Amino acid sequence: MKRSGILNAELSATLAILGHTDLLLVVDAGFPVPRDAHRIDLALAENLPDLRTVLNLIADELVVEGVVRADDVPSHNPRLDSWLHERFTGAEFTTRPHAEVLGDLAREAKAVVRTGAFEPWGNIGLYCGVDAPRWFGGEGVVVPEQYASKV
Repeated sequence: MKRSGILNAELSATLAILGHTDLLLVVDAGFPVPRDAHRIDLALAENLPDLRTVLNLIADELVVEGVVRADDVPSHNPRLDSWLHERFTGAEFTTRPHAEVLGDLAREAKAVVRTGAFEPWGNIGLYCGVDAPRWFGGEGVVVPEQYASKV
């Protein structure tokens, strides 16, 4: 039996296949997941599991280089926005129109993880990164400019 971390087999396997720049979308209970998306449905009941719990567990296992959310989040759910900035320090934050998050972004994602969250604008995209010190830390390796401050 796995000792710790994410126990859900499908989610754990999906995280293991994500590569640099891949997008994982973690969404609330009401998100319209596209029919052809790789859907991982964790929702059991209202706020079970909640958005922050799922994001925390994923963040413990995934290198996150970028966070994208609807442009409404900073003004309409500032507590969520503040939490995201605290949890994903060092990530680049961007916004997209809400309609794009529900449409284009969902189709672009490698997987969509549905939570039980009843959280307004609780649809968060995570772009995978690399562990720069481990990846570029070898002797004689040239570090790309965008990772120089992280090595």
